Amino acid sequence: QVQLVESGGGLVQAGGSLRLSCAASGRTGAMGWFRQAPGKERDVVAVISWSGDSTYYADSVKGRFTISRDNTKNTVSLQMNSLKPEDTAVYYCAAKGSKTRATMAEDEYDAWGQGTQVTVSS
Repeated sequence: QVQLVESGGGLVQAGGSLRLSCAASGRTGAMGWFRQAPGKERDVVAVISWSGDSTYYADSVKGRFTISRDNTKNTVSLQMNSLKPEDTAVYYCAAKGSKTRATMAEDEYDAWGQGTQVTVSS
């Protein structure tokens, strides 16, 4: 099974930006970012198809976050702008083994990273 390693989390003030990256140990299908805030369930943030042609975003991050991928490097990134305190969470990278279509249901993803903390101060 492919291994995923996230990087780029940290502490930022409201209105600031962060860029998360996720490196896969091999080829993957569709990929995505999910997040889990304290005391809440894990929710989808953004997903991207294998080709990169299709992307979907949670309503709460539309217009602020951008997901992208580089299949030559087996990486997926999440550019987060105009961050808000409610964006504070552990962010997880996820990947499908071979299915290329981007979907927002987390149970359709086969591999998960260990998570990276994003904290937005007010």
